[in-house]
Amino acid sequence: MVTLCEVIIERSMSPQWLSNTYLVAGDAGPGAVLIDAGGPVAPLLARVEEAGYELSHVLLTHHHHDHVAELDEVLARHPGAQVLIHPAERALVPAATGDLRPGETLEVGSLRIELLHTPGHTAGMVSLLVDGTDVFTGDTLFRGSVGGVRAPGHTTYADLRASIMETLLTLPAQTRIHPGHTDPTTVGEELEHNRFVRIWRGLDPEGDRPCTALGAPATLILLGDDYDGGHKAWVRWPDGSDDIVPGSRVEAGGV
Repeated sequence: MVTLCEVIIERSMSPQWLSNTYLVAGDAGPGAVLIDAGGPVAPLLARVEEAGYELSHVLLTHHHHDHVAELDEVLARHPGAQVLIHPAERALVPAATGDLRPGETLEVGSLRIELLHTPGHTAGMVSLLVDGTDVFTGDTLFRGSVGGVRAPGHTTYADLRASIMETLLTLPAQTRIHPGHTDPTTVGEELEHNRFVRIWRGLDPEGDRPCTALGAPATLILLGDDYDGGHKAWVRWPDGSDDIVPGSRVEAGGV
């Protein structure tokens, strides 16, 4: 008989960037990991000590500063912890000690962590599926929104869409999503309510309003909500290519 272990997740969110750092452990052993390190990490490190966890790894979804800002503080307290990131971004994080290679599985204590490559926001973006029940999506998919593809190290709109539609949202509907910013959600919730996803699924129509995006003419396909209370815009350029850009960089009559 196989006994399923409960995944224990605690979250700390940066008041400056609204980025999440997660402490993840299993209930069948002391092994634990941090996912990202944007801070504040102090309450999570205190919890590690209180619970008697053995913090063996810091797993980075990507290299952006708001996800690694307090990595040095973690390592000062846990100098033996391995810091892993996708090999495409390892050189961008000097403290990294090893690679997260998509397709591989990492076992920490009772946790089984599958490494999923979800590029778009960055080339080496990794999502982490823990015990098949909880997925940590970095800046690829948020509650009600999606990642942009104009940040440093980005790839393409096509990559982002494929990462969401062909990797993350093919997981079971009950899978819990823990994004890199703000609140959790589920695969089922995003399939039904995320406005970007609804258009990709063919449930809602595309918009066709002329606009100016990043100072250039474009068509506004969708002005959707973003995790910070602002907006994320899906635009189409005159050559037919698509982009996800900050809503604040889009101007259109009546928006």
